[in-house]
Amino acid sequence: MTNATPIALYNSLSRSLEVFEPIDPALVRLYTCGPTVYNYQHIGNMRAFLFADTLGRVLRWKGYLTKHIINITDVGHLTSDADAGDDKMEKAAAAQAKSIWDIAAHYTDAFKADVARLNIEPPAEWTVATDHIPQMIDFAKRIEANCYEINGGLYFDTSKVPNYGALARSATDEGESRIDPVSDKRHPQDFAIWRKSAPGEHRQMEWDSPWGRGAPGWHLECSVMSLQHLGHPFDIHTGGIDHREIHHPNEIAQNQAFCRCADSGARIWMHNNFLVERGGKMSKSTGEFLRLQVLVDAGFHPLAYRLMCLQAHYRSELEFTWDNLAAALVRLKRLAITVAQLRDRTDAPSAGSPLAYRERLDEAVSDDLNTAKALVALDELLADKKISPGDRLAALADFDAVLGLGLATLMREDLRVRPVAATLTDAEIAARLADRREARAAKDFATSDAIRDELAGAGVEVMDGDPLGWDWKPTL
Repeated sequence: MTNATPIALYNSLSRSLEVFEPIDPALVRLYTCGPTVYNYQHIGNMRAFLFADTLGRVLRWKGYLTKHIINITDVGHLTSDADAGDDKMEKAAAAQAKSIWDIAAHYTDAFKADVARLNIEPPAEWTVATDHIPQMIDFAKRIEANCYEINGGLYFDTSKVPNYGALARSATDEGESRIDPVSDKRHPQDFAIWRKSAPGEHRQMEWDSPWGRGAPGWHLECSVMSLQHLGHPFDIHTGGIDHREIHHPNEIAQNQAFCRCADSGARIWMHNNFLVERGGKMSKSTGEFLRLQVLVDAGFHPLAYRLMCLQAHYRSELEFTWDNLAAALVRLKRLAITVAQLRDRTDAPSAGSPLAYRERLDEAVSDDLNTAKALVALDELLADKKISPGDRLAALADFDAVLGLGLATLMREDLRVRPVAATLTDAEIAARLADRREARAAKDFATSDAIRDELAGAGVEVMDGDPLGWDWKPTL
């Protein structure tokens, strides 16, 4: 569906909204920095992929064909985001006494499963870092004039490209405070293109190169994969706001050296803000962190988390609390119930048109992906009794295409997820609730209360008089 409102997107490079004009009107090319597959992804990581999915959905709904690439980093990412510490993959393999290849395969599969559970559309291609080692070496040779060798490997000289750090707005050393010191570097901001294996070190992943046996730097990987699969320049590069400070400025520097020009590689650089959890469980370094399975184990459908993210602008910091997630689940249940009621009444006549709601959707998402405003329009569309149920459902298809909630087919029963600690089956709960209804009908309130208390002890909250019509819900 082609829509008239021009899309305005926030470009982190210019720090301004810009009307989107594709380089090639026939194909919009997007790249998203993917996961380092040394562990499960926490829900803050997944916010970045929900944001990128929304961007792709909006572009396709607006009538563009897209080619979206997401990379899988299975080598080269150190425990700091710069050039110090252990390789995250090697460290995970040693800790679990497994092959690094098995580690990568397991966590890649887990990530893709989370992508599917959140109804994120898969990219045109998943690109894997270790599949591109020869291309990385060739790329490094091409930019070697911008580099220098030290004992640790081949390093990029950031003084040799224009406006280094413009994306991060960090032209001073102080602006690069997260970069750890490495002996013999010429400048604090310089970064590894190829890291030599230390004498006597035996890594599971290492390759021969003109600069010694070793492994590529993390920043090199994304430049190589984005430019190889999307060309130079391409349209949009996305990632979390943490990438804006080091990783993406380093990508830009490499791209400039590669093309021997001031071009950044992508025309637009977009970043989603952090998901914040005040209890400190958003970092994998703690050993215990919030990942999607934790939410499911607590009784929450993955789409409740998707909706929670859609309720905030992608550039706004979003606080995670269990209450916020529960509120999103209630809103999702209300939407599912309303749509189910509309499906039962599709033959009712219409006295209005859903066109205004489609226009509001278009205006909202064209304004830098304002999904929060789009959700308000959706609520009002579904409640507008002047429009027939059939017409409302037809308009719902547009909202589903953009928001990815799958409301057209989502059933209320799908949203009832049992906590992993639950001791009763759904059938057992239904039977005890039937017993309780009989007791209440007979005014046997002692038995009714006893059944309620029994269910509460099993992690089931009885919901008398719930306006959504749910007999019970799991408790945390």
